[in-house]
Amino acid sequence: MTLSFPHATAMDHLMPMHVVFGPTGHIQHCGPTLQKLTADAPILGARLMEVFEVCRPRNVTSIADLLGATGMKLHLRFRDGKNTEFKAVVAPNAQSEGGILNLSFGIGVVEAVADYELTSADFAPNDLVIEMLYLVEAKSAAMEESRKLNQRLQSARVIAEKEAQSDGLTGLLNRRALDQVLDRFLDLDLPFTMMHLDLDFFKAVNDTLGHAAGDFVLGQVATILNEETRSDDIVARTGGDEFVLLLRKCTPDDKLAEIAKRIIQRLEVPLDFNGAVCNISGSIGTIKTDFYAVPVAEQMLADADAALYMSKRRGRGCHTAFQDIKKYEADTPELDVSASR
Repeated sequence: MTLSFPHATAMDHLMPMHVVFGPTGHIQHCGPTLQKLTADAPILGARLMEVFEVCRPRNVTSIADLLGATGMKLHLRFRDGKNTEFKAVVAPNAQSEGGILNLSFGIGVVEAVADYELTSADFAPNDLVIEMLYLVEAKSAAMEESRKLNQRLQSARVIAEKEAQSDGLTGLLNRRALDQVLDRFLDLDLPFTMMHLDLDFFKAVNDTLGHAAGDFVLGQVATILNEETRSDDIVARTGGDEFVLLLRKCTPDDKLAEIAKRIIQRLEVPLDFNGAVCNISGSIGTIKTDFYAVPVAEQMLADADAALYMSKRRGRGCHTAFQDIKKYEADTPELDVSASR
């Protein structure tokens, strides 16, 4: 039980983590905060040296040694396995042959506050710990706001970068993003097939049904191209009705012809737009990196475009590989495609 002694209430108020011990080392009284720390194993009546271990100075092993260290800074910790460490100072008790030990958390106060759910009421009113805790709390709040701000800025940056590299209408990559991917593929010496697609008769849709119908058609085309390619292939819209696909690895000629044919067949399915029918097709030109000793992005784009133009000359709605252009040139007339694209 708690023993009464003069000025106990005042000491509890001024030193909420003090211990009063008798000449035998038994704890006669302790401040309210220390009682809170030891609520699961009350220490009143226990021997001080059995509750606390004096870590420094190391030669303090008895009550006599402890009283001999009057005025010195002591380092203590609980013996029950808790990690809590204390700074302390001891002074003789004028009312007995024992002493008074006053403890503090030192730099471990922040962890102790969290571990023991302490509040400002658990410290002396003039303790600088209160102000330090306010500063720590303010710093934590500021850091949390800074973290949230950084997250918002990061999200905004990601969105901005995505918007800068995406076609706003179809959600596909734009020409800028395509150029970056091309450079990366070529720098890494990755083999791929480039497919250049231009819509046939798209101008007629815009002219007769309006731009809303044209936008609808472009959105449907983007869906088809995404569905007909693999997740690691690249699909980009590079112009009004032009698209470039990068198919990872050099697809075999027969497989490439099948892919192109399947895309063209799907594009030729009439689309319904508010009751109006939109009829388009697609012309495709392809080129592979293994066609070159050293592939260059600009040359590949130019050659894919040349193959695409040959598909237009051949009557549209077909696919031409760049290496096959020469076999069609003699029998294919020049064609003005500007009016019917």
